[in-house]
This record gives sequence, C-alpha cells and structure tokens, in this order.
Amino acid sequence: MRPMQERAFEHRGEQYLLIKSPPASGKSRALMFIALDKLHNQGVRKAIIVVPERSIGGSFADEPLSQFGFHWDWSVKPQWNLCNAPGVDTPSVAKSKVKAVGQFLASDDQVLVCTHATFRFAVDELGVDAFDNCLVAVDEFHHVSANPDNRLGSQLAEFIARDKVHIVAMTGSYFRGDAEAVLAPSDEAKFSTVTYTYYEQLNGYEHLKSLNIGYFFYSGRYLDAIMKVLDPSKKTIVHIPNVNSRESTKDKVREVNEILDALGSWEGEDPVTGFHLVRLPDGKMIRVADLVEDDPAKRDKVVTALKDPAQRNNRDHVDIIIALGMAKEGFDWIWCEHALTVGYRSSLTEIIQIIGRATRDAPGKSIASFTNLIAEPDASEDVVVDAVNDTLKAIAASLLMEQVLAPRFDFTPKNSGEREGFDYGESGYNPQGNNVGFNAQTGQIHMEINGLVTPESNEAKRICQEDLTEVITAFVQDKSALERGMFDDETVPEELTQIRMGKIVKERYPELSETDQEAVRQHAIAALNMTQKAKQIAGEMGEGNENKGGSALIEGVRKYAMDIRNLDIDMIDRINPFEAAYAILAKSMSEQTLKQVAAVIAGKRISMTIEEARDLARRALKFKHERGRLPEITSPDAWEKRMAEGVAFLQRNVAASNA
Repeated sequence: MRPMQERAFEHRGEQYLLIKSPPASGKSRALMFIALDKLHNQGVRKAIIVVPERSIGGSFADEPLSQFGFHWDWSVKPQWNLCNAPGVDTPSVAKSKVKAVGQFLASDDQVLVCTHATFRFAVDELGVDAFDNCLVAVDEFHHVSANPDNRLGSQLAEFIARDKVHIVAMTGSYFRGDAEAVLAPSDEAKFSTVTYTYYEQLNGYEHLKSLNIGYFFYSGRYLDAIMKVLDPSKKTIVHIPNVNSRESTKDKVREVNEILDALGSWEGEDPVTGFHLVRLPDGKMIRVADLVEDDPAKRDKVVTALKDPAQRNNRDHVDIIIALGMAKEGFDWIWCEHALTVGYRSSLTEIIQIIGRATRDAPGKSIASFTNLIAEPDASEDVVVDAVNDTLKAIAASLLMEQVLAPRFDFTPKNSGEREGFDYGESGYNPQGNNVGFNAQTGQIHMEINGLVTPESNEAKRICQEDLTEVITAFVQDKSALERGMFDDETVPEELTQIRMGKIVKERYPELSETDQEAVRQHAIAALNMTQKAKQIAGEMGEGNENKGGSALIEGVRKYAMDIRNLDIDMIDRINPFEAAYAILAKSMSEQTLKQVAAVIAGKRISMTIEEARDLARRALKFKHERGRLPEITSPDAWEKRMAEGVAFLQRNVAASNA
C-alpha cells in the first residue's frame, strides 16, 4: 500500500469514514482494501461503489491485489459494473439501471459499481432500508451537498439517521461544495477523517517534486496571447473558456483551429487515433487531441485513443489535449506537466480537479504547473466590474491552492513542550525562543504562539486539525474582505482577521462555544497568515531560485520566527492576509490596469462623516440590546447594513488615531 492507503486502511473499522486526499493519490485502491476487509471481516454483506460519471467507473475495475500480498482480489462481475452498460448516461438510462441494482441486492454477489444518478434513483425506488448492512462508497464526494435540494446529500442524511450502513466518502477537493457544506455538522461529526495532503503526496513521489500555481493576464483576445504561456515542449491540457464567458470568442471550433495554427503547420490527422498532427517551427511533429470536436464519431475516436490502456505508459502517445468540458475529474494522463486554463472558473472544486490532472508522478517529470490565463479588466468594457470580480476570484483560488500545497500547521500555546518527531533546527527546542519544528514524515510544522486559545471540545479540536482549509476557503471567498484587504488602505488588518474571520467561524460553527469559536478563528488566521508570510520571506531569500516547494516555505516560517522577539496571536492578527497576494498581482498586471481595478473597488467604499458614523454606532448599540447581536454588514436589510458600516468606519478611525 502507498502511505495514504496505509493511513486509510488503519481506519477500516470505522462505520463512517471520510478520505480527503489529492487526485492521483490512490483513493480508488484504498477503497478496494477497505471494502474487501469490511466484506470478509466486518460482516458487511454488499459494497456499492458510487461514482459521478461512467468514465470514472474504470478506476474500480478488477485488480489482482493478492499478487501484491493482500488477502483477497478485487473483482466486479461484468453485469454489476453498471458504468460499462451501453447507452448514453442520461436520467432515463440511469432509471433503467435501477432494476439491476435491485437484482444485485437480491443476489449472492458482493460488489456493484454505478453512477451517482443510478444510485439516487435506486434509493428513491427501493428505499434506504434495502441497503441495510451494505457499504456505500461515494467517490468524488464534493458532488454531495447538505442543501435539501441535493438529492444524494439528502439520501446520505437518511442513511446516517437510520445508522444501518457503512459509508466511505472520498474527495480530491479540499473545498467541499465551494459554498454549501457537504454534510450537516451533526452528520459530519460522526465521520472519522483521513487527510493526506498535497505536500505529503509530492514529498512521497519519486519524480514529481514541485507544483507551481499562477495566473497570467492578457489584453485583447486570449488567442493572441496564448503562446506566451503554452509551451509545446511540455505535455499540456488546455481548457478553453466556456462559450458564455467573456474570454470566449463564441466559436469554440474556430478557437481550436487558431490554437493549432499558432502551434505550427497542420499536417493532417492520425487515422487510428484521430489526433491532429502539427509540425512545430523547429521541425518537430506533435500530436494534439481535440476534445472540443462536436462530431460524436470523431470525438469518440479521440477519447478511445486517450483511454487506450496499452498507451498509458507511452509518453509520446499525445503531446497536447485541447478540451472544454472534458479531461477534468477522473481523467488520467500521467504525463501531463501543465494544466493551462483560459478564463476564470467559478467553482474552486473544478479548479482543484483541473490541477489534479497535472499531479500524477511520471519519469522525467519533476515540475508540474497550473496557469490560469485571464483577461485584464478593460475600462472601455461595460463589464469592467465583472472583470474585476473574476480577477479577485482567481486570486482567491491561488491563495487557497497555496494553502493546500503548504505543509500543515500544528499550533500550540507558548511553552507547550517539544513535539515528538519534530526537528527544531540546530538550536533545538528552546522554552525561551519562538519554536518552529518540522516533521518530515507527516509534513507538519509545529509552531508555538503566545496567547493562542486552545480548543476545548472534541469537535473544535477536529476542526483545527482537519478543516482549517474549509474555514480559509470561506474567508478568501468573502469578496468584501478580499477587496478591502488588497485595495483599501484605510482597512485595519484586525477588521479582517478578527471581525470578518470571526463572523465566518460563528456562522459556520454556531454550535461551538465562544472559546472554541475563537480557537478556530485564531488557528485559521494563523495558518493563512503564516503561509503568506513564509511565502513572502522564502521569495526574498531565494530570488531567482526555482525551488518553490515546501522546504522553502519551512525555511521562511523559521526565518520569520527568528526575526521577531516574541511571536503572539495579536501580532499575527495585525498581518493583512492579502498583502502578499497584492504584491504578486502588482507584478503580474500592468500599473495602469492595477490602478483601474483599484478605482473600481474604491467606488464601492463606505463614505460617511465621523458624526454620521457615531450616530450609526449609537443606533447599532440599541439594535444589539434589542436583538442580542450587532448589526451585520452583509445583511440584506439596508438599515442594518448601514449601522454596521458606521461601526466599521469608527473602528478604522480609532485604530488610525492610535497608530
């Protein structure tokens, strides 16, 4: 077993198990090990594997695991792999497969693979009790949501309430549902969580050691700028923009043809694979797969060629893949070095999945990259505000990926003691110093912080250990916080780190005590700000150095701790979380465009006099006495929002006068 699979297998006895692990880390095989143990040792009668689309069903094909020393082989009888059944995967076809699910449950066979859609219809028709004493394993779990409108999410809640099934949930996305929670807090608390980080994955690879995340701005048409970021010598998946986006020319076929022309001279199609043959200016012939093609026969030929198992380890099989809605989730091309996406993607989950296409380990592949090619805001456009919003969202996605790629933090109060397995540098652990230790095996950084609140309840401890990225996701997606943190010089960092982050934690975890809410807030903002500060310092230390991996970030954290006399939570709260992102943006975008973005955001700033603000603050106090809470700046009620703006205005002025 790989390290992640070993970690997951240690939890095989859990009735409810959530595996959060990057794409390509071996979740499918981990599930096979766990499912077989449940079937043979834990009295579970059936294992039902549920995947979002038919193509992913291939990940659960037969595997002779006994050849690798395991107790049993993984085997799915052909009639029970419903992902291989003929017919386009539509609701009507999914419904027709419900009969097969019923027949499977009545049979003596143990394993079935089907799509999310088929499973939803089967549960609706057969009832949750039909699946008693079964294992339900949900792949790509981020498709599920606690929203009542999400049918699969509602059904899982029914299964948990009945408490007669085992559930294994797997996701390669660290941002479950983007906006909606996947599970209700009461249900999520029942799951044992196994987390395997990107840092651990890259650290354990033989070849791939570094993953770079970035964005590139262009003006005019993206087709005129794409060759600035598309290197035909690198194995690349290009995702062209959605036809409804502002980056699109509205003619996807023409866009593909223009990309082919920009690469070189087209010399026909391979009759077997359907790949385009393009001669580069240096004379080299490359093979380009077109998944944008509307002709079903041509597209199916290309898809079949890409999925050919005989070519999986052939690096020269294809060089570039051009796609629109395909080649994302579950698409396996180990040689991909560069995921180039044109236009902002609104779903962070989609971005994670696209990045995951480049994170497979393969010989000769030491660095992988994700580039988001985005149109600069143009003052002459009517949609300049939308363009600015897309820019900010792209920055938020980049911040989140930096957080995901970083080693995990283990924060403790000052003088809490040395942690076993952590290296504290040449001087070792020092009770009088700012201790920063690193565990190379787990990919964790232990950091002591003065004044840090320790979580009291088990749930708060779990959140601080497992779910900080989810809290940070909500924070950096807060457009108001992002705008003010990057472009409003009047914003006091504590407004963001204490008030905005505190509000997010309270809304997300209302069941926690005030102490636990503050603990979660502090741990989340410390993780975000330490990553940003360390990244900034690591860049200064290694200007021109290509090493952008976790080791550089670790040294950045250590240097930051050494350069200050006494690291405390108040100091961390005074760091603007978006300061480093703004510095990168200033390098990536022209000065004129940057000023334009700032002007658009400045037009939204709160404007009032001190007298008005004081009056609003007095009204806000009355509001608090009546309702037990302060007015909220995001309230849809205009008056409540205005009162909150008055309080925020006064806070900024008081902080400025005391500076």
